[in-house]
Amino acid sequence: MKKTLLAIVAVSALSACRQAEEGPPPLPRQISDRSVGHYCSMNLTEHNGPKAQIFLNGKPDQPVWFSTIKQMFGYTKLPEEPKGIRVIYVTDMGNVTDWTNPNADTEWMDAKKAFYVIDSGFIGGMGAEDALPFGNKEQAEKFAKDKGGKVVGFDDMPDTYIFK
Repeated sequence: MKKTLLAIVAVSALSACRQAEEGPPPLPRQISDRSVGHYCSMNLTEHNGPKAQIFLNGKPDQPVWFSTIKQMFGYTKLPEEPKGIRVIYVTDMGNVTDWTNPNADTEWMDAKKAFYVIDSGFIGGMGAEDALPFGNKEQAEKFAKDKGGKVVGFDDMPDTYIFK
Protein backbone atom coordinates (compact mmCIF):
# COMPACT_ATOMS: atom_id res chain seq x y z
CA MET A 1 0.00 0.00 0.00
CA LYS A 2 2.80 2.41 0.88
CA LYS A 3 4.57 1.70 -2.41
CA THR A 4 1.37 2.34 -4.36
CA LEU A 5 0.75 5.61 -2.52
CA LEU A 6 4.36 6.69 -3.07
CA ALA A 7 4.08 5.90 -6.80
CA ILE A 8 0.86 7.92 -7.08
CA VAL A 9 2.46 10.90 -5.33
CA ALA A 10 5.55 10.69 -7.58
CA VAL A 11 3.47 10.51 -10.77
CA SER A 12 1.31 13.42 -9.60
CA ALA A 13 4.38 15.54 -8.87
CA LEU A 14 5.88 14.78 -12.28
CA SER A 15 2.59 15.56 -13.99
CA ALA A 16 2.37 18.90 -12.20
CA CYS A 17 5.90 19.80 -13.32
CA ARG A 18 5.14 18.85 -16.91
CA GLN A 19 1.91 20.87 -16.88
CA ALA A 20 3.74 23.90 -15.51
CA GLU A 21 6.29 23.71 -18.36
CA GLU A 22 3.51 23.33 -20.93
CA GLY A 23 1.80 26.57 -19.86
CA PRO A 24 2.80 29.97 -21.19
CA PRO A 25 6.51 30.79 -20.85
CA PRO A 26 7.69 33.40 -18.36
CA LEU A 27 7.52 36.97 -19.62
CA PRO A 28 10.81 38.80 -20.22
CA ARG A 29 12.23 40.69 -17.26
CA GLN A 30 13.35 44.30 -17.29
CA ILE A 31 17.05 44.97 -16.95
CA SER A 32 17.88 46.20 -13.46
CA ASP A 33 20.93 46.65 -11.26
CA ARG A 34 20.61 42.93 -10.44
CA SER A 35 20.86 41.87 -14.12
CA VAL A 36 24.35 40.41 -14.30
CA GLY A 37 25.87 38.77 -17.38
CA HIS A 38 26.30 35.00 -17.07
CA TYR A 39 29.85 34.94 -18.46
CA CYS A 40 31.21 38.38 -17.61
CA SER A 41 29.57 38.84 -14.17
CA MET A 42 29.06 42.51 -14.99
CA ASN A 43 25.87 44.55 -14.78
CA LEU A 44 24.09 44.65 -18.14
CA THR A 45 23.35 48.36 -17.77
CA GLU A 46 27.11 48.95 -18.23
CA HIS A 47 27.05 47.58 -21.78
CA ASN A 48 25.66 48.89 -25.05
CA GLY A 49 24.25 46.65 -27.74
CA PRO A 50 21.54 44.00 -27.72
CA LYS A 51 21.08 41.72 -24.73
CA ALA A 52 19.52 38.32 -24.12
CA GLN A 53 17.85 36.43 -21.31
CA ILE A 54 17.19 32.71 -21.05
CA PHE A 55 14.65 31.05 -18.78
CA LEU A 56 15.37 27.45 -17.83
CA ASN A 57 12.69 24.87 -17.11
CA GLY A 58 11.62 25.04 -13.48
CA LYS A 59 13.16 28.50 -12.92
CA PRO A 60 10.54 30.99 -14.16
CA ASP A 61 11.79 33.79 -11.88
CA GLN A 62 15.51 33.46 -12.58
CA PRO A 63 16.57 34.53 -16.08
CA VAL A 64 20.12 33.83 -17.16
CA TRP A 65 21.37 37.17 -18.52
CA PHE A 66 23.75 37.77 -21.43
CA SER A 67 25.64 40.95 -22.37
CA THR A 68 25.81 39.92 -26.03
CA ILE A 69 23.84 37.87 -28.51
CA LYS A 70 26.89 35.73 -29.33
CA GLN A 71 27.16 34.75 -25.65
CA MET A 72 23.53 33.64 -25.65
CA PHE A 73 24.09 31.47 -28.73
CA GLY A 74 27.24 30.03 -27.17
CA TYR A 75 25.26 29.08 -24.06
CA THR A 76 22.74 27.18 -26.17
CA LYS A 77 25.49 25.22 -27.95
CA LEU A 78 28.13 24.49 -25.30
CA PRO A 79 27.75 20.95 -23.92
CA GLU A 80 28.53 21.98 -20.34
CA GLU A 81 25.62 24.45 -20.13
CA PRO A 82 22.07 23.45 -19.08
CA LYS A 83 19.84 22.25 -21.90
CA GLY A 84 16.43 22.64 -20.26
CA ILE A 85 15.75 25.96 -21.97
CA ARG A 86 12.14 27.14 -21.67
CA VAL A 87 12.34 30.41 -23.64
CA ILE A 88 14.95 32.89 -24.90
CA TYR A 89 14.37 36.61 -25.32
CA VAL A 90 16.57 39.08 -27.22
CA THR A 91 16.50 42.82 -27.81
CA ASP A 92 14.49 43.71 -30.93
CA MET A 93 16.88 46.30 -32.35
CA GLY A 94 14.30 47.36 -34.92
CA ASN A 95 12.28 48.93 -32.09
CA VAL A 96 15.14 50.46 -30.11
CA THR A 97 15.31 54.24 -30.48
CA ASP A 98 18.64 54.84 -28.69
CA TRP A 99 21.20 52.30 -29.88
CA THR A 100 23.74 53.57 -27.35
CA ASN A 101 21.42 52.45 -24.54
CA PRO A 102 19.22 49.57 -25.75
CA ASN A 103 18.34 48.13 -22.37
CA ALA A 104 15.21 46.66 -23.86
CA ASP A 105 12.84 47.35 -21.02
CA THR A 106 9.95 46.93 -23.44
CA GLU A 107 11.69 45.75 -26.62
CA TRP A 108 12.15 42.01 -25.95
CA MET A 109 11.17 39.34 -28.45
CA ASP A 110 11.34 35.55 -28.76
CA ALA A 111 14.88 34.78 -29.94
CA LYS A 112 13.72 31.93 -32.16
CA LYS A 113 11.53 34.32 -34.17
CA ALA A 114 14.23 36.97 -34.67
CA PHE A 115 16.25 37.69 -37.80
CA TYR A 116 19.94 38.23 -37.02
CA VAL A 117 22.35 40.45 -38.94
CA ILE A 118 25.84 38.97 -38.71
CA ASP A 119 29.22 40.03 -40.13
CA SER A 120 28.15 43.69 -40.12
CA GLY A 121 31.06 44.92 -38.03
CA PHE A 122 28.69 46.04 -35.24
CA ILE A 123 30.61 46.18 -31.95
CA GLY A 124 28.47 44.95 -29.07
CA GLY A 125 28.48 45.18 -25.32
CA MET A 126 31.76 43.37 -24.69
CA GLY A 127 33.78 45.32 -27.25
CA ALA A 128 33.64 42.62 -29.93
CA GLU A 129 31.54 42.07 -33.04
CA ASP A 130 28.02 40.92 -32.22
CA ALA A 131 24.87 39.83 -34.01
CA LEU A 132 21.92 42.21 -34.21
CA PRO A 133 18.43 40.72 -33.70
CA PHE A 134 15.43 42.21 -35.49
CA GLY A 135 11.79 41.21 -35.21
CA ASN A 136 11.10 42.35 -38.76
CA LYS A 137 12.94 40.64 -41.64
CA GLU A 138 12.72 43.73 -43.87
CA GLN A 139 14.40 45.86 -41.19
CA ALA A 140 17.18 43.28 -40.84
CA GLU A 141 17.68 43.12 -44.60
CA LYS A 142 17.76 46.92 -44.88
CA PHE A 143 20.35 47.15 -42.09
CA ALA A 144 22.49 44.47 -43.78
CA LYS A 145 22.21 46.24 -47.15
CA ASP A 146 23.09 49.65 -45.66
CA LYS A 147 25.82 48.59 -43.21
CA GLY A 148 27.00 45.23 -44.54
CA GLY A 149 26.49 41.73 -43.29
CA LYS A 150 23.93 39.05 -43.92
CA VAL A 151 20.66 37.93 -42.34
CA VAL A 152 20.20 34.52 -40.72
CA GLY A 153 17.53 32.90 -38.57
CA PHE A 154 18.03 31.42 -35.11
CA ASP A 155 18.52 27.86 -36.37
CA ASP A 156 20.87 29.02 -39.13
CA MET A 157 23.35 30.90 -36.92
CA PRO A 158 26.77 29.53 -37.91
CA ASP A 159 28.98 28.10 -35.17
CA THR A 160 31.93 29.71 -36.97
CA TYR A 161 30.37 33.13 -36.31
CA ILE A 162 29.46 32.44 -32.68
CA PHE A 163 32.85 31.11 -31.66
CA LYS A 164 35.20 33.36 -33.65
